[in-house]
Amino acid sequence: MRQAQALHFSTHDGVELHYRHWPATRNQHQPRRAVVMFHRGHEHGGRMAHLADELDMPGYDFFAWDARGHGHSPGARGDSPGFATSVRDVQTFIEHIQASHGIAEQDLVVLAQSVGAVLVATWAHDYAPKVRCLVLASPAFKVKLYVPFARTGLKLLKALRGNFFVNSYVKPRLLTHDPERVMSYVADPLISRPISVTMLLGLYEAADRVVADAQAIQLPTQLLVSGADFVVERQPQERFFERLGSARKEMHILPGFFHDTLGERDRAHALRRIERFVEHCFASPAALPSLLDADKTGASCAEAESLAAPLPRNSPSDLYWRATRAGLRLGKGLSEGVKLGFDTGFDSGSTLDYVYRNQPTGKGRLGRLIDQNYLDAIGWRGIRQRKLHVEELLRLAVVRLREQQRPVHIVDIAAGHGRYILEALQELEQLPDSILLRDYSELNVQQGSALIAEKGLADIARFVQGDAFDRQSLATLEQPPTLAVVSGLYELFASNQLVGNSLAGLADALEDGGYLVYTGQPWHPQLEMIARALTSHRGGEAWVMRRRSQAEMDQLVEAAGFRKLAQRIDEWGIFSVSLAQRVR
Repeated sequence: MRQAQALHFSTHDGVELHYRHWPATRNQHQPRRAVVMFHRGHEHGGRMAHLADELDMPGYDFFAWDARGHGHSPGARGDSPGFATSVRDVQTFIEHIQASHGIAEQDLVVLAQSVGAVLVATWAHDYAPKVRCLVLASPAFKVKLYVPFARTGLKLLKALRGNFFVNSYVKPRLLTHDPERVMSYVADPLISRPISVTMLLGLYEAADRVVADAQAIQLPTQLLVSGADFVVERQPQERFFERLGSARKEMHILPGFFHDTLGERDRAHALRRIERFVEHCFASPAALPSLLDADKTGASCAEAESLAAPLPRNSPSDLYWRATRAGLRLGKGLSEGVKLGFDTGFDSGSTLDYVYRNQPTGKGRLGRLIDQNYLDAIGWRGIRQRKLHVEELLRLAVVRLREQQRPVHIVDIAAGHGRYILEALQELEQLPDSILLRDYSELNVQQGSALIAEKGLADIARFVQGDAFDRQSLATLEQPPTLAVVSGLYELFASNQLVGNSLAGLADALEDGGYLVYTGQPWHPQLEMIARALTSHRGGEAWVMRRRSQAEMDQLVEAAGFRKLAQRIDEWGIFSVSLAQRVR
């Protein structure tokens, strides 16, 4: 039997999470390969230890973590600051394995079960990793709560009480037919029954999003479904598989299996399927599909065209959205934010600057209440979190340039009013050598220039009018930048040719090793409301957005000559911010 090494890695917020490493018993693969395992809820990585020996894969290293609040890892049992925090922990763990154990991302297999499988599916959707393949066993896309309206009740109680914990109702004998596994579960002191409502509700919300948008996941995926699962429902698992965007995918329904798929009594034949799938993925790699033409074909293209099409006159949907638009026009007379959206476009730089400031303004108390409700919309909350992530990665890029003793020349090609970038840079110990802000709107240039003067940055910063999609204009900037920023622009334009031209211009302008901070929008829960009720800055036309999956956005950046280094994404999975480096 392999002997596990007990190790730790540090998360983005400094928490030391425990993990186990079982080195390969044969060095038959060069470069090295590994299986990275993610456990069920309530459990820990030690519960998957048997797989390091039972899977006939001696040439593979095995890793298994203890998630926050589980096993030997710190934190209240069954809790995390949020589901998205745990998803980011997955990314950090994968990065740690690459850096500390020298195993490339494309040589990793990710094997996950139940709640761990939902974490991994969400990670694959939001971060677009390039691991070799995924094996997902009994993913807990929908837990059987058995109590009517349980989810609604938990939301209400959380709003009233804050976070609290509920205990698992599942008996060990309902997880597996294997008597040894049942006994070990009962005797295991590291297993805990509680789960926080924050994590439980976050699990549901992430699962709904990932199942609905599974087409964005392009990785080879094997799905193992327990045929007699008393813990989670099968239908969402089947919907996930049907929508999965992977060119290589397979689903196996295992008759009679309880929820602990990988710990069932008759698991041997399931494990042989995993071995066969993994070996095939290495022996005959499936090329990830090109998404450079996703604006012309595919799910997001069809979705955008559907949103742009008019609704049948006087249909229920048409009446609903006409009433919504009428309500917004009524709110325009009271709410300063809604009025600004109608006047300049809800996607304009002026609107974004107002959202960043987040100070409800309106006529009287009712007007301020309406404006507060407007500013609290999930899309605007995501925008404000995006601002924080842009600022974080900007500072990271500046620090790296300073460490390399290179000058810091920044260009933002569609800066709006420039508030987010100016405020981020003001917090640096040493200001950049130069800041060039550009925007197509003359109003934004005027407002941004005033903001530069207000913040006392006129000596190093200037604001000029410019077209962010003019490759030649970007390629011939007077001062070649070492750090380029594109925030909130590409999400507004469906055409990949436009985005490609812009990125190519920046690649031409940037020095080798220079940095790019770019944003994306892989998901949005209010797409239809935005398209049917809000207007854009382009002549007051409907604001119809085409979502780009993270994989599509990263491919466009890579095609222009950049290598992605880091990514952040908000807890709702709406807006991503990434850092890339120019490579020639």
